[in-house]
Amino acid sequence: MDNLRTTKVARLIQKELGEILRLETQKRHSGEMISVTEVRLNPDLSSARVFLSYFPDAKKEELKAFIKENASFLRGEMGRRMKSQLRRIPELFFTEDNSLLEARRIDELLRHSESEE
Repeated sequence: MDNLRTTKVARLIQKELGEILRLETQKRHSGEMISVTEVRLNPDLSSARVFLSYFPDAKKEELKAFIKENASFLRGEMGRRMKSQLRRIPELFFTEDNSLLEARRIDELLRHSESEE
């Protein structure tokens, strides 16, 4: 499978899953948000690693539990929305995206090193 198709499908999954999560968290978790930051697909499109960020941090564990409990629903809803674009919906594996935390940590380290000089 070519890289362009994999990239396009990953973007499509990111967009659709992001919209599904936005609607579901609005219904069930007022004032909370789950965003899809990245989707990495296997070259054969059989599985996708979905990177999520949670807001606020205080509700992270509750939102992770929501994702775990509703993973099959999310895949099914994606299938309904994407049935004209994909024959088979990839299996979804959800992972927390720690890039924001890492960026904050690096920023703090840089600020700390500047103040020491």
